[in-house]
Parts: sequence; C-alpha cells; structure tokens
Amino acid sequence: MMAVLRCFIALFFAFALFSTAVKALSSNYYDQTCPNAESTITKVVKKTMLNDKTVPAALLRMHFHDCFVRGCDGSVLLNSTRNNKAEKDGPPNISLHAFYVIDAVKKQIEDLCPGVVSCADIVALAARDAVALSGGPTWEVPKGRKDGRISKATETRQLPSPTFNISQLQQNFAQRGLSLDDLVALSGGHTLGFSHYSSFQNRIHKFDNSHNVDPTLQASFAASLQNVCPMHNKVKNAGATMDSTTNLFDNAYYKLLKNGKGLFSSDEALLTNSRTKRLISKYATSQDEFFKAFTNSIIKMSSISGNGQEVRLDCRFVR
Repeated sequence: MMAVLRCFIALFFAFALFSTAVKALSSNYYDQTCPNAESTITKVVKKTMLNDKTVPAALLRMHFHDCFVRGCDGSVLLNSTRNNKAEKDGPPNISLHAFYVIDAVKKQIEDLCPGVVSCADIVALAARDAVALSGGPTWEVPKGRKDGRISKATETRQLPSPTFNISQLQQNFAQRGLSLDDLVALSGGHTLGFSHYSSFQNRIHKFDNSHNVDPTLQASFAASLQNVCPMHNKVKNAGATMDSTTNLFDNAYYKLLKNGKGLFSSDEALLTNSRTKRLISKYATSQDEFFKAFTNSIIKMSSISGNGQEVRLDCRFVR
C-alpha cells in the first residue's frame, strides 16, 4: 500500500511540474515583442543545413540534452569557465555540435529585438525547424522559457545512456514527467544522424560471457558494424549512421529496429516491453502515427520546467 502511495505521489509531482511549465509558456509569446523571431530562426537553420548535413540531428539532440538536465533553460549552451566545467563538456555532450547555428540565430535576433528572445526558446524552435526541414512534422512551439545561469558537467550523468535497459529508461523519463509512450516516440529522433563507436561497442565486442556479439543484432548488420569499428579501433570518428535514411526524418528507425538493426542497447530495450513493442510496430507501419506521437511528445518534453530567470544576450556566457 505504501509503495502504491509513493508511486502516486511521485506521479502527482511529475504531472504538477509539467502542468506548471505548460501554463507558463505560450505559442504567441513573441507576437507583439518580436514577431519575426520564428521566421528568422527558420531562415538561418535552412541556410546552415545547405552547407552542413549534420545540423538537423545536432540541433534535435541539443534540445533533448538541454531539457533533460535542469529543464529546458539553455544551460547546455554555456561555455566552461576557469572555475566551472559546463554541461557541454560533460562526457555525454562531448560530441554535441552546431552551437554556431544558435550563435548565428541569436546575433540576428538581437539585431531585431534586443534582449527579448531567450536562448532556450531558440534551441526549441531550431530543433522544430530541423525536423520539419528534414521531411518531418512541424508543430507550434510553446515559448517563454528563460535562460539559466547554472551549467555543470557532472549533471550530464542524468542523461539516459545508450546502454540503458527498459526499466532504467522508464525511470529516467518518468522523473521528467514523460511516459513510456513518450519514450518510444522520442526515440524515433534517432532517425537522424550518426553515432560514434563508443555508444554501441558493447553490442559488437565482448557482449557477455556467452556471446561476443549481442544475439539480438541481425547477423549481417552486426558484421558491418564490426567492419567499420574493429575491436582495437583507432579511428577517432569511427561509427555508423542511426538508420538507412540518415538525413531524412521518417519512420525507418522503427522498421530497422523490428529487424534487429537498432544501433543502441537502449533501442533494442524498447522491444523487451509489450507496450513499447506494440508502439514500435505501430510506427513502423504508419509514419503518420509516428509523426503525430512525436509531435505530442516533443512539445511535452520541451515544456519541462527549467530554472531560468533571464534572457541572455550571449548564449554562451553569463554576464
């Protein structure tokens, strides 16, 4: 009985946190103070995508990593200082990039509307544009986030690991007011981008005492991963694309996952729970259903309350 009560209390506070965040944000937040903010962001993202195909995946991952540590407050953008190692230099964030896109957006926005649009909102809007411009859905981004002043590398331990099992994933997401359904939908973001060898090496070398390779991996897929990432790999940028259509936001991730071609242990973990497994089949069959679910879940994620209290004039520094 006490366990049930504790679970109810935890869920209540998680819902209360999410509800408070949603109420504080508004889709028309800048309509009067900076009406051209969104169109300016879209233009910059579109331009940078023409020159750098890695931008969409980078911006989407940046948004996710921002929201999962201290809420969506732009703290992932802050540079380390002599006295503080910031989030972007924490181990899970070493490979984050495309910060230059946010800087370019911020410069143009500050020329239009000085001190109005937060860096946290820019990250959320840029992620939306990255998905939409890659063939994915679009959505109204709730706005009005404030920028945080605190960014600690040690707190990046809170990010879900690519080696997590389903219980660890569920707990990690639940702590942020996100459900199993949100977990499956947001995992579909893996349709974009590239992963370094270190994130999946556990599946292709010395998997366990009985297997060198994770037996849930499709054999030829595992062999191809071993080919590009041998046991004693010394190639710094060795890795693999997240799915077969790496620059297109689609439902290929779910189709591949069903066929034993998911890259991470955390991807494969989604097949070990009856509910998440059903959702994978659903999204593999219907891209429209995936897009609908992803839109709902990323709006929910992007509304996780942060501790920001200001609008930074420079996204990388606290003045």
